[in-house]
Amino acid sequence: MSTSTKEKMTNFRWAICTLLFVATTVNYLDRQVLSLTFDEFIKPEFHWDESDYGKITGMFSIVYAIAMLFAGRFIDWMGTKRGFLWAIGVWSVGACIHALCGFFTEMYTGLDSKLELIQATGNVAVVIASVSTYAFIVARTVLAIGEAGNFPAAIKTTAEYFPKKDRAYATSIFNAGASVGALIAPISIPPLAKAFGWEMAFIIIGALGFIWMAFWVFMYKKPEVHPKVNKAELEYILSDRESGATEEKAVEAGQEKKLSFWECLRFKQTWSFAFGKFMTDGVWWFFLFWTPSYLNTQFGIKTSDGLGMGLIFTLYAITMLSIYGGKLPTIIINRTGQNPYAARMKAMLIFAFIPLVVLLAQPLGTISPWLPILLIGLGGAAHQSWSANIFSTVGDMFPKSAIATITGIGGMAGGLGSMLLQLIAGELFVYAGDTNMTFLGFAGKPAGYFIIFCVCAVAYLIGWTVMKSLVPKYKPITL
Repeated sequence: MSTSTKEKMTNFRWAICTLLFVATTVNYLDRQVLSLTFDEFIKPEFHWDESDYGKITGMFSIVYAIAMLFAGRFIDWMGTKRGFLWAIGVWSVGACIHALCGFFTEMYTGLDSKLELIQATGNVAVVIASVSTYAFIVARTVLAIGEAGNFPAAIKTTAEYFPKKDRAYATSIFNAGASVGALIAPISIPPLAKAFGWEMAFIIIGALGFIWMAFWVFMYKKPEVHPKVNKAELEYILSDRESGATEEKAVEAGQEKKLSFWECLRFKQTWSFAFGKFMTDGVWWFFLFWTPSYLNTQFGIKTSDGLGMGLIFTLYAITMLSIYGGKLPTIIINRTGQNPYAARMKAMLIFAFIPLVVLLAQPLGTISPWLPILLIGLGGAAHQSWSANIFSTVGDMFPKSAIATITGIGGMAGGLGSMLLQLIAGELFVYAGDTNMTFLGFAGKPAGYFIIFCVCAVAYLIGWTVMKSLVPKYKPITL
């Protein structure tokens, strides 16, 4: 029996996982401030409609997509510690500068106060809407560039600190930060905006990222050199690496082979991951960005109302069920002995069927606003479970040196899909409202929401089918 098996294993890897969870929570809090202040606070001040909001969220998505393509390479080049610091520093600055958009609009238009912005009419109102939209696009661009680094850095950290069999569970834990961030947002952001103004909501929430950076500086080191990781825990972390830890030796010798973008695109595994992200990321972002507006449009419920906060809180409380989604592949592996990829794809198929309940959101919404929220919450929980597992397929298939890059490529595909959905949704809602369009018994904007809900419901089954077609069996990439 080895010495490492006699000593009690430390569990510092879970402290690192907790840091990743908090980073993702802050990431989604920063992302949510706009959606929770849009309808009630920002829209009247800047004379926006859904098309303007769709442009802003759509541009966030495409910039995020492009930045994701480079974020993975940046994290691989800069290293996990410094790369993550740069990412959260940039997105925290981006979150805070949203507060300057109103000031910039006043300066450009020559108006002296928020009241004058609100009371403007005619061509002046059109200019205010246009200028403020572009100002927010600039702020969202900075936010998107920084936020693009979160998942490549977190996935790379997970690959460093967890064996393959535990990565989906660890990923589901830190990925649950998205749900927690969205859960905290409705009970914190609208009250902040109501008490101190929407600008202070952006500044206070944005400043949280700078606090996280201090913890990361002092807590993160690679497990091989971390004093908090004992020999038994390190042995467990490295338990399923190649025999002799050849990959680690190659890293130490500086001989680890890097994959270029074009080399990455040669593999079906890359396209499988990218298509799965393209089809499904936009669904989560649609729920994230549009649910507050949906409640106001459909039911006249404001985010600062007690009912509005309760509904949004309930939605994301349900998505917390996703923390068990990453555990399902481990259960399948333990019971069947299947390889991680096969078990993960089985779990993802189960999660792909759950969003079909969103098809009933609009019909049941005629009974109570709680029913569509419950169904959207189930769809969101399925998405987060799906997300934890689709991210882990990268670690299943690719060596550590390529993980952040492949994650970035998939993130770009997901951002592109989200951009298309956001832009289409914004234009569709304006068109539906202007023409009183009908769809399956609903008219106006509710008809537009019904159409988008239908798209969201079937996206996962389409994504899974194509992924399985491209990579039917476990086939890891060797360099």
